Amino acid sequence: MSRLLMNLRHAPEDEVEEVRALLREHGIDFYETQAGRWRISLAGIWVEEQDYEAARRQFDAYQRERQVRVRAELARQRESGEAPGVIDSLRANSLGFGLALVVIIGIVVLMAWPYFGW
Repeated sequence: MSRLLMNLRHAPEDEVEEVRALLREHGIDFYETQAGRWRISLAGIWVEEQDYEAARRQFDAYQRERQVRVRAELARQRESGEAPGVIDSLRANSLGFGLALVVIIGIVVLMAWPYFGW
């Protein structure tokens, strides 16, 4: 029986690649499942039951190291002014933001309609 080591939903591709390399480096067999066409299945990295404890120890150590590294990089970016802000995020996904704004305004108008008797 296999056990889930890492859920791949919302995981950055560089992290997934590093976990794959970590498992290969330590000789731990694994396989991956994909979320599927409609994204309703579980995408993850799975290991066999007998390898799970060793894989979990390696994975936890990797996660602690990655957390320190990524937070230090984000702090460096904030100090130098390179960290993306809210406006940068909105610019990167302007279509999604615009559609969400239109939907929100539509819902507010529909909710206010009976009150104001338009």
